[in-house]
Amino acid sequence: MTENEDIKSVDSSFVNSKFGKVLLTILSVFLVFAGPTYVIYGLAIVLGVNIAASFVVGFVLFAVGLVLMRYLVQKKVIV
Repeated sequence: MTENEDIKSVDSSFVNSKFGKVLLTILSVFLVFAGPTYVIYGLAIVLGVNIAASFVVGFVLFAVGLVLMRYLVQKKVIV
C-alpha cells in the first residue's frame, strides 16, 4: 500500500464510523450557525477585535461549515 492509500483508508474509516459521522455533523452545524453569530460577537465585543476582521472570520467559518456539510451530503452521511 502506498502512503496515499493509507491516508484515504484512514479518512474513509473515520467518516464511516458512528463517532466520526456524529462529530463531523455537529462540527458542520456548529460552524454554519455559530460562525456568523457567536464567533463574531465573541471576537468583536468580548475580545475587542476589529469588527471587519470578526465579520471576515465569521464568514470564513460559515463557508467552511457549508463545505463540510456538502462533503457529508456527498458521502451520504447526511441524507
